[in-house]
Amino acid sequence: MALLVAMARHWDAEPWLERFRRLGGDMEILDARKPYDAAAVTHAAVWKPDPGMLAGLPNLRAIFNLGAGVDALLADKTLPGVPLYRIIDPDLTSRMTEWVTLQVLFHFRQMPDYLAQQARAAWEQLDQPGAHEVRVGILGMGVLGRDCAEVLKRIGFQVAGWSRSGAAVEGFEMFGGADGLAPFLARTDILVVLLPLTETTRGILDRKLFAGLARDGRLPGPVLINAGRGGLQVEADILAALDDGTLAGASIDVFETEPLPADNPLWPHPRLVLTPHVAADSTPEGLVAGIVRDIAAFERGETLPNLVDRATGY
Repeated sequence: MALLVAMARHWDAEPWLERFRRLGGDMEILDARKPYDAAAVTHAAVWKPDPGMLAGLPNLRAIFNLGAGVDALLADKTLPGVPLYRIIDPDLTSRMTEWVTLQVLFHFRQMPDYLAQQARAAWEQLDQPGAHEVRVGILGMGVLGRDCAEVLKRIGFQVAGWSRSGAAVEGFEMFGGADGLAPFLARTDILVVLLPLTETTRGILDRKLFAGLARDGRLPGPVLINAGRGGLQVEADILAALDDGTLAGASIDVFETEPLPADNPLWPHPRLVLTPHVAADSTPEGLVAGIVRDIAAFERGETLPNLVDRATGY
């Protein structure tokens, strides 16, 4: 067996290659940046490889995506029809929950205002609601969304979720489908977005959606937190909503264009927190051992979790 490791050029491939070689046993580890025998490749571990690369592997048996989002892979019309697995790992899940909880608390505890006051040496104590008075809505209740929901609920927030199916999640009020979106938004003060990017979700975070968020809450206005995919959001609408008060604040980790250009108008906005797609950063220490185990299980004919349904896009 031979595993091809192929990832976007801005990723440092060396730590991944080193760890795969250390844990991969007898499996040959190939670096996509260097010449390799395409016919030898049986498995691929990838993150946003060059379009068409995987189509040139005649003996490929499975693809393992080094992250939760597979939209970039599915956009490649030449992608081989072999099983495609996305990574849902406890380490990745914990990292996402850390980032989401940080951003929810940052806006809930009015840190943008306090930082602005600090800059002008102003001592002013703002009225602070309790967490139990604030409604968080999680748009996308998969593995990541459910973990975030559990932690935020323990802190005391009123947490509800929305999913395409509206399937029940124990302990949470759930909304589903197109008919459930409006009532879900209307009860939401802080919107956490963890949706996959599909044809039906592309551009969903627009001015119309922001206008549907709650206006009767204890915060100065609704807040958007997006750690899903950049293609979910209409960035011009986010800026306009922040400027006219439709949104009181936002935290964004994902963007339509990455890396985000230095002249993008999102950067300087005072009500906006930006991070460079690090909410749930994939690391070789956290993921490689699990991928090696999954490859071995796949070769034994076992059923693996997180097989991507290409029809739904996740």
